[in-house]
Amino acid sequence: MKIILTQEVSGLGAPGDIVEVKDGYGRNYLLPQGFAIAWTKGAEKQVTLIKRARSAREIRDLDHANEVKAQLEALKVNMKARAGEGGRLFGSVTPAEIVDAVKAAGGPALDRRRLEVTGHIKSIGSHPVRIKLHPEVTASFSLNVVQG
Repeated sequence: MKIILTQEVSGLGAPGDIVEVKDGYGRNYLLPQGFAIAWTKGAEKQVTLIKRARSAREIRDLDHANEVKAQLEALKVNMKARAGEGGRLFGSVTPAEIVDAVKAAGGPALDRRRLEVTGHIKSIGSHPVRIKLHPEVTASFSLNVVQG
């Protein structure tokens, strides 16, 4: 099945890319979630507009992405979570909670879908978090989870 991506999909492509995927993946996940549209000749013409807008935005955002990276890496992000004995959390820390913690610490507003956390955060302590700000810029910071 040929589709056109409308949002960035990890491991598949960026907005405006025309990709070939399995029928079930496209029909049952990408199309209903709004990550893609079905490929047609008319839709292919829209791809050029999407790509042109994306390239203009990326060139404009590269310097801004580097500024945000410097700001994030200098930031100390602390987050309170309920925990039991032994420092084990009740549940796990979600990307939305990480984004809220960064904002509460005085950091910029981030997109939770761009966060890259290795494994699930289910314990108290310091955990590395990466975020893809731009195709060429990835920032890393430490999330300190404390009992609260």
